[in-house]
Amino acid sequence: MAEEVEATAGRPRLYSYWRSSCSHRARIALNLKEFLKLNPMKFVPALVDGDAIIGDSYAIALYLEDKYPDPPLLPQDPKKKALNHQIANIVSSGIQPLHNLSVLRFIEQKVGAGESVLWTQQQIERGFTAIENLIQLKDCAGKYATGDEVQLADVFLAPQIYAAIERTKIDMSNYPTLARLHAEYMAHPAFQAALPGQQPDAPPST
Repeated sequence: MAEEVEATAGRPRLYSYWRSSCSHRARIALNLKEFLKLNPMKFVPALVDGDAIIGDSYAIALYLEDKYPDPPLLPQDPKKKALNHQIANIVSSGIQPLHNLSVLRFIEQKVGAGESVLWTQQQIERGFTAIENLIQLKDCAGKYATGDEVQLADVFLAPQIYAAIERTKIDMSNYPTLARLHAEYMAHPAFQAALPGQQPDAPPST
């Protein structure tokens, strides 16, 4: 069930779900921008901002970047901007959709009980290997993935790493750069406030 995060007058309203990594991304972007008939796919998140309705976490992040440019999530340098999009796309199209609940249920039904866990781990590890190598190859990491400021790549990486550790039990010692980034994300107020367990629709035990 989508949780509506109320906003003050004139500010965006986010329809979210506490455990959704896509919603997690949108919450981070909103927090960084200092903002506390929906999605036609019937997925969360969906952002309502006046007469604008945006129903995709990537589109939400870019909308927020255009409308609320401070602080920026994308650098001016074309190469670093492309790198941010590349990392975000690996997460949003090459990792996360491959272990959506609907996919895992299909695997369990067609292949067998327990097979979805192995599938999930394989997809995450493949994506994490690509991102780890990409960041090292570009030699661009600073405090965060592409420099010393939080940018779009971090908005997408943080929820995926968090879910991999907390829900999938991925061994992050294989990904030292991503493990270091995770520690930085967990210390950042905007990322902390966006954590699944901090959301109003999260069960009390989380």
